[in-house]
Amino acid sequence: MLTSELVWRDLVTAVFWLAVVALLIGTARRATLWRSGRAAPVAWSGLLAIPKRYFVDLHAVVVREPLAARAHVAVAGGALASLALVALNDGLRLRWVLLDVALVAAALLMLAGTLMMAARRRQAAVAARVSHGPWDRLPWTLALGATGAALLAAGALWSSQIAPWWAGLCAGALAVGAAELALGVGLAGPMKHAIAGLLHLGLHPRPERFDVQPVGPAARRPASALKALDLATDAPGVARPADLAWNRLLSFDACVQCGKCEAACPAYAAGQPLNPKKLVQDLVTGMSGGSDASYHGNPYPGRPTGEHQGRPDAAIVPGLIGADTLWSCTTCRACVQACPMLIEQVDLVVDLRRHLTLVGGTVPNKGQEVLAALRETDTQGRHPLSARYHWATDLNLPVARAGQSVEWLLLAGESGFDLRGQRTLRALVQSLQAGGITPAVLGAAETDCGDVARRLGDEAGYQRLARQLIDTLQAHPASHLVTADPHLLHALRNEYPAFDAAWSAHLARGTKVWHHSELLADLLERGALKPLAAPPADTTVTLHDPCYLGRYNGQTEAPRRTLKAIGIRVVEMERHGTNARCCGGGGGAPCTDIPGTQRIPDLRMDDARATGAGLLAVACPQCTAMLEGVVGPRPEVLDIAELVARSLEVQA
Repeated sequence: MLTSELVWRDLVTAVFWLAVVALLIGTARRATLWRSGRAAPVAWSGLLAIPKRYFVDLHAVVVREPLAARAHVAVAGGALASLALVALNDGLRLRWVLLDVALVAAALLMLAGTLMMAARRRQAAVAARVSHGPWDRLPWTLALGATGAALLAAGALWSSQIAPWWAGLCAGALAVGAAELALGVGLAGPMKHAIAGLLHLGLHPRPERFDVQPVGPAARRPASALKALDLATDAPGVARPADLAWNRLLSFDACVQCGKCEAACPAYAAGQPLNPKKLVQDLVTGMSGGSDASYHGNPYPGRPTGEHQGRPDAAIVPGLIGADTLWSCTTCRACVQACPMLIEQVDLVVDLRRHLTLVGGTVPNKGQEVLAALRETDTQGRHPLSARYHWATDLNLPVARAGQSVEWLLLAGESGFDLRGQRTLRALVQSLQAGGITPAVLGAAETDCGDVARRLGDEAGYQRLARQLIDTLQAHPASHLVTADPHLLHALRNEYPAFDAAWSAHLARGTKVWHHSELLADLLERGALKPLAAPPADTTVTLHDPCYLGRYNGQTEAPRRTLKAIGIRVVEMERHGTNARCCGGGGGAPCTDIPGTQRIPDLRMDDARATGAGLLAVACPQCTAMLEGVVGPRPEVLDIAELVARSLEVQA
């Protein structure tokens, strides 16, 4: 017996509208969970920007893995087209032949993409980081849906009547795919990311990520400044899932559990109890209530799953997440850089730390000592402020006077108190002087910028230190500020303008902030600095990119331009540029010192050794300290300023 086209296509229409109803109910259910978070100002006009953000900004991240990009385009593009065509042809009962032809093509494209994704998940490197469980079935349920849609549309083109068993089989396959999407959203299945991901792009907690500013001819400055707390009105950090803004809870539902953040995380690689993917999924658990027993990905190293529970109104630490997980983070933004859904894991970590520090005062190991030193002496090591420039006594650097403008002002930061950092600073000053620049300094007026206080969660301490240094700099106006410390650079360029409108206006009036690599590259390329000594012919150099210069400020070329200008060819590590592995020195990690199975700087030095280089060039005093602390045979560690000074044959 044959079934008429009218009967089986009415079945497809029923499946379609049931799926639509289930999708709407499921989305409303997830939206109720998102709304458990606190209110947040959002630009609803961002919803209109979803297509651009999807096809440009998100795709720019996904395309770093070409196979995954092609598979994603095929699955997502084929699925969206198929849904639209089914909606027109069967949802609205148009039943046009042209739409059937288009549906066959779209469904086959989707099917090809799902098969590519299934094959990719079998690759050893991918299988080691992706979540399993329901995620393993996802390619196959979507493939069934695509197959059902293709065969039903092809059947309509072939004949107006088909066998009932065939019609039922095809409609059932289509229903499986529809159920994966429609029920998956409301029941927290893998496909909840489809709706949450699109909404997340439109209502992103950092809309400025989609409107970055150029730095130099080709670079882009990431939107990486932390949001300041209003200490008078805002809660002191995040204690419960409900303390997070609702659109940040939404962002966690966008996670596809691909594990790219996990693979990028230096703390995870070192065996410390942090996995950014599980951190996000723990917040999903806390938002919806329950335990982490249903998590099917890699755990925090050394920590079992299934022992933590959460609710929207319950404390996150320690019920859902251990404090040592948060203190393991180096705030390097490697996870943020890697995330194809543009989730902000570092913002979450810092907000959770703020509560631990401001309310509980529970910073581990030497963290509390550093915060106390900053409160009492405005330095991290209880140094007298007058000692910051003792290393420059013989270099004849003028001390800037209040109210008197200078052309160039050097900020030494904390490395001015460190013997190893002083070597770099001396090399920098001597190189600048050889190029016709003698910078002024603040002397005892220079205080800590507050970067470490902020990363350790002491937002109150950070704001005091930031306000203090901003006032000092405005009282000592300079056309150009230069520093060898990317953390200080980030504070001056990005965090201070976000915190203080007057400083933002100060920079807008023309004050330029330079990292020393940018200034040295400029002087060398303009011919103001002329290298006298070429490096030995057998010199092999590799370069470590500081996180706060590369990922935080989008600057990876200036150090390479500097080295090229003095005749050094860089042999790149496998992870370099904005993909570089962290040295382990950021986020206050050397103070909190959470143990793992390895040390992060040891891992980074292994990367350097693998190049065969005899010299490791760096561009950050914290990177220098961390990498020089590696024991055993290793490349010599030198700052780029020291290499420039060598080429100029000046004695640092």
